[in-house]
Amino acid sequence: MTPDFWESRWRAGQIGFHEGAPNAFLQSHAAVLGAARQVLVPLCGKTEDLAFLAARGHTAVGVELVEDAARAFFSEHALTPAVSARGGFTAYAHGGITILVGDFFATTLDLLGPVDALYDRAALIALPEALRARYVAHLRALLPRGAGGLVVSVEYPQEAMAGPPFSVPEAEVRGHYAGLPIERIDRRPAEGGRLAALGPAAAEIAYRVQF
Repeated sequence: MTPDFWESRWRAGQIGFHEGAPNAFLQSHAAVLGAARQVLVPLCGKTEDLAFLAARGHTAVGVELVEDAARAFFSEHALTPAVSARGGFTAYAHGGITILVGDFFATTLDLLGPVDALYDRAALIALPEALRARYVAHLRALLPRGAGGLVVSVEYPQEAMAGPPFSVPEAEVRGHYAGLPIERIDRRPAEGGRLAALGPAAAEIAYRVQF
């Protein structure tokens, strides 16, 4: 997926992946992340999950490619963020929430600060198969030993729909996180966006990962 692809989706309002409310898995399993953590949220868009995490006492650090999404998040929450250049990224920050606008693969520990938990609802499934191994390898380089992670995937017959979101079956998720404790902790029918049209063939799966 190229930057132009995602920018055009935002310009056209084709953001069916945006839930508009805190994710149900996050609400049920936020304890997986630990207490008062700095939580990395890759490919965050304007998700309400950032506000949910901050309300629970976390510091949320989102990374998003499309600047319009960062602007929209703070505008819709009636917040005026501080905007600054940071290591080739543009940082939008207010209170316990920062959104870094730029290429996730260019993030570094110096840029992010000491992140110590991961919440991935829309990143792994947004990437084509050729990029997913690289993405998780980068995550594993950023998260310290002992960090907790909540990872959400979707499963459906890939031939039934062209992604994103892409189907990432359990065997692939476990393969990416091989060598780390990983546990499937929840499952529900997929709702919202194009996945809902697939009916019972589409499911969302939540995993707990320990780095």
